Amino acid sequence: MRLIALAALLALPALAHAQTPAAVEQPLLHAVVSQVEADRMRADITALVGFGTRHTMSDTVSETRGIGTARRWTEREFRRISAGCGTCLEIALPADTVTGARVPTPTEVVNVVAIQRGSSDPNRVIIISGHIDSRVTDVMNFTADAPGANDDASGVAAVLEAARVLSKHQFDATLVYAVLSGEEQGLLGGKILADYAKAQGWVVEANLNNDIVGNSEGQSGVRDTTRVRVFSEGTKTVETALQAERRRYNGGEVDSSSRNLARYVDGIADRYLTNFDVDMIYRTDRFGRGGDQVEMLRAGFPAVRISEGAENYDRQHQDLRTENGVEYGDTIEGVDFDYLAQVARLNIATMAALASAPMVPADVTIEGAVKPDTTLRWSAVPGAAGYRVWWRSTTAPQWTFNRSAGTATSLVLTGVPIDDYFFGVSAISDDGYESPVVYPGPAGAFVSVGDPPAPAAR
Repeated sequence: MRLIALAALLALPALAHAQTPAAVEQPLLHAVVSQVEADRMRADITALVGFGTRHTMSDTVSETRGIGTARRWTEREFRRISAGCGTCLEIALPADTVTGARVPTPTEVVNVVAIQRGSSDPNRVIIISGHIDSRVTDVMNFTADAPGANDDASGVAAVLEAARVLSKHQFDATLVYAVLSGEEQGLLGGKILADYAKAQGWVVEANLNNDIVGNSEGQSGVRDTTRVRVFSEGTKTVETALQAERRRYNGGEVDSSSRNLARYVDGIADRYLTNFDVDMIYRTDRFGRGGDQVEMLRAGFPAVRISEGAENYDRQHQDLRTENGVEYGDTIEGVDFDYLAQVARLNIATMAALASAPMVPADVTIEGAVKPDTTLRWSAVPGAAGYRVWWRSTTAPQWTFNRSAGTATSLVLTGVPIDDYFFGVSAISDDGYESPVVYPGPAGAFVSVGDPPAPAAR
């Protein structure tokens, strides 16, 4: 009997590697991928490097040098892009005056944000971000040349290219293109963006933070143009003590909203990019380091960090110099623009897919203790023409098995025991766009929820 059940399970429709973000092939995603131009990003980085330094505490008045002119240049670029789409972008400059360990005197930190309102679900927001500020070896040195070509003019170039490409199209959800300041001085721009999103009442479904995305040659000298890393937290930063207790017992350590967002990005790469793969990294960021996505996670928003596959630390946070024949410094010569274009394609296709799909299912719950079957329930979401239930082995990195639930908001998986698998639900639009998978309960919810109800008595 057990062998028959296993054979039936293995015969169910399955995906070999990652969740396919679109249930059907989407011509739009192929189109936006094809519209990325490496030369435009080269021009962007050239302009940013030309400002000498973009240190957070550098000159804000000069028209040729410093963070001020870099921010104004970025704003002009957004306005130029907006003019090309019939003023479809709203420009905002969220700011705060801060002091701190790395900002000893009160300093205004300003983000430059362009907002492309969604047509039918404008309060649901997908954000791409990169930081415009730069630094040298001494994080407090705001006068020395700090080109910041890869860290993080490359991320800013990806943000601008996303705006250029996606502003030509209309989407259900709102797209936000965010160029942040103050990252090197303590993730200041990320905090300002998170606070701004909360003040606007945005339901942030995803933040794709691009930080150090333009180099393909690692410290060893080996060049790899075929992979990019996507970092995602396993358990939520905003998890409560009670939620942590339940999660430790029932699972969810590898199924936060951010982790399932990363799986979604991986699926996009598999389907819509050529010879370019996502390495999912199961941690929030690199050891001893951080990016602006951390502040989004602290606000309860799903967020991932996208970074090149192989870093070269001689080109990061370094004074410009040559020692023993080794050139140090984050100059434009260290940027591989064809590689950067691949990263931009990944971001752009992911944003288009997310903004075209319905919001993830809400209020996903699961039951099946001491039963041979597993039951999932969820609340309907606007724009969903159907839903799909997913499950996988508890040691499998990707969603493996799936079954359509049609338009129902519950599904019983007969003969699939709750104890042996992890489960989730996705929403599908009438034209086949699919949301990320949502793991049941607070551990996997894309919108922060309260503590789970007490378990039933045994």
